[in-house]
Amino acid sequence: MSADQQLILTLAAGLGCAAVLGYTSRWLGLSPIVGYLLAGVLVGPHTPGFIADQGVANQLAELGVILLMFGVGLQFHIRDLWAVRWIAIPGAVVQCLAATLLGMAVASAMGWSWQGGLIFGLAVSVASTVVLLRVLSDQHDLHTPAGHIAVGWLVVEDLLIVLALVLLPVLLPGSAAAGSGDGAVVAIGWAAVKIAALMALFAIAGTRLMPWLLSGVAASGSRELFTLTVLALVLGVAVLSAKLFGVSMALGAFLAGLVVARSDFALRASAEAMPMRDAFSVLFFVSVGMLLSPADLIAEPWLALATLGIVLVGKPLAALIIVLVVRRPLGTALTVAAALAQIGEFSFMLMALGRELGLLGPAAANAIIGAAIISISVNPLIYKTIGPINRRFSRSVSAVIPEAALDPALALATEAPRAVVVGAGPVGRTLIGILNERGIVPVVVEMNLETVRRLRDQGISALYGDVVHPDTLPAAGIAQARALFLTASGITDAAEAIRLARAANPGLKIIVRADYLRQTAALRRAGADQVLAGEVEVAGAMAEAALTDLGAGPDQISAERTRVRVALDQPG
Repeated sequence: MSADQQLILTLAAGLGCAAVLGYTSRWLGLSPIVGYLLAGVLVGPHTPGFIADQGVANQLAELGVILLMFGVGLQFHIRDLWAVRWIAIPGAVVQCLAATLLGMAVASAMGWSWQGGLIFGLAVSVASTVVLLRVLSDQHDLHTPAGHIAVGWLVVEDLLIVLALVLLPVLLPGSAAAGSGDGAVVAIGWAAVKIAALMALFAIAGTRLMPWLLSGVAASGSRELFTLTVLALVLGVAVLSAKLFGVSMALGAFLAGLVVARSDFALRASAEAMPMRDAFSVLFFVSVGMLLSPADLIAEPWLALATLGIVLVGKPLAALIIVLVVRRPLGTALTVAAALAQIGEFSFMLMALGRELGLLGPAAANAIIGAAIISISVNPLIYKTIGPINRRFSRSVSAVIPEAALDPALALATEAPRAVVVGAGPVGRTLIGILNERGIVPVVVEMNLETVRRLRDQGISALYGDVVHPDTLPAAGIAQARALFLTASGITDAAEAIRLARAANPGLKIIVRADYLRQTAALRRAGADQVLAGEVEVAGAMAEAALTDLGAGPDQISAERTRVRVALDQPG
């Protein structure tokens, strides 16, 4: 079989099995990651049937790691971390330290080197951001104070692991990348210089060059060119970081994400380039699953059970104690502890690093992957079990000391009511002014970059992005909004935007502009509360103008407008 055929077969088998098992996992109420890992087990060398090419899968997975790290950088918001810094930073550091020490103790009992134990401990200390966000979203806790603490906690963990991925190959004695004695000191110093130079280059040149380039491409109006440019930038920066500065490609991709996140193109880059990331990320999880040997796991289960004990008991218990020590309510402590009772993507990256450095063997990989599959599977169940206790406790103390009062930065309930307005043309601008006058904070979603900048200059919150992408409305705060107004004409897939908004906020008032009367039925079926068709409004305005000219009174004009609406099947 030729190399091209093997590549296609590996892609087809990996993605096909991942699609089927991912859907099955989601149908069962589990994270799709469980399905992706099981797909890797199914097409891997340790189970009967078709065996995918591990080398090809690893190469494709490398792309997945690069794009995953770009996504981490793109979604990192310093304001989210800053709001919960007093608990998230010390909490994440201490919890990671406690879990790492537990992992090192297990590794020592297995007779591994301390270097291997360190990587193993770090791998089981960090939770999956993807799983965390999914669990919090499903339980409608993402935008609660406890949810913000958990997300900030994970942001700190992610940053710690990014740092570990960069420094461990240099710092660990006995690894292929490290020297000894004076040579190790020189290697560490030289690595620090190169990392500092790379970060300075990004801070000085990257923050100007990349937004300038993306701005020029966005002005062309071509979505394909914009997507291609983002991907080319990410891969190009990753490769140049490795070749010129000797750092991992993952770090270069992470820094590229940070730069784009600070520009006006963060949301659009996520909307248009991230589907590629998702596809290759699936292949990353499939390649990890291919390493799992079910027979070996069953033959030697104790290491996997010890690993699972750290993930499901040791790590959550450490988080619970830390949150209580800093005098947060028990409900918050339970929420954070339950949300962190799992491991995921960064654990696999550390595992791969340990294998690459010759410090972790197949037994460690089996234990980490097995613990990940089980912990990700049971994490939603754990969270659902703790949820009722959390809610009962919150209700019992809410009259005495609202949790938001403990940290003003988390007090979402004290914000003014908000509305999301899609489009800032004449209709949108008029509506924005009315909302402001009534004390309702408008958040505008707009695809014209200059309009977004102009609105921000006026002190109005505005996002540059496509409303039909799943990340756009959550970024605009749709979960806390009272109303959604789709004011722009010609919105492609407006019905999909309505469905996304309704799923995120079932009690939302949704008012939609339609260009033609024939569009109204589909928009109402999608979940719109009110659809205002241009044809109907023009007909009503013309009827009013005619009646006014004929001397009709206000009551007659109002009755005629109502009749026109009813006649055109547009009640309201």
